[in-house]
Order: sequence, then C-alpha cells, then structure tokens
Amino acid sequence: MTTMGMLMNTKGQVTVPAEIRAEFGWQAGDEFEFYTDEQGKVYLKPVDDDLTKGERFVRRIYGKGTANMDKTTDELMAMLRGDD
Repeated sequence: MTTMGMLMNTKGQVTVPAEIRAEFGWQAGDEFEFYTDEQGKVYLKPVDDDLTKGERFVRRIYGKGTANMDKTTDELMAMLRGDD
C-alpha cells in the first residue's frame, strides 16, 4: 500500500500523485466515485464505464432509505388525498 500526503486547494481539488496515477493507469478525464464508511474513511474508485449515470446513481443510493410500513397503501393514499 502506498501512502502520500497531499493538500486540498481552495476549489476542493486534490492532486493524485503521478506514481499512483501510473500504477493504476489513470489519465486526465477519467471519472471517479468517492465512498465513505462509518469510521470516516474515504475511498476513491474509478467509475465502471459499462454503467450509465442513472445506474451509478441507483447503486450509490441503494439501501440508503428506510421504509415505514406501519400504514397500508390505502391509508397512505387517503392521507395524501385528504380523504375523510
């Protein structure tokens, strides 16, 4: 594992060191995704070119929401429509 320190500029940009870019074959214009975990670690991953932007979005948000299933669909629809 390679560890190098870099500073973030005022635009929020961080330069990936040339050694790391060369090791992974990264080039200018390559697209990346950032992931975080519960411990506050940040991960950088190249975007899978086989996926559309919509598919990448769904993968990123999948499982993030919570469902409140204490009401039936009919009860929810009545609440939304204002049925009495």
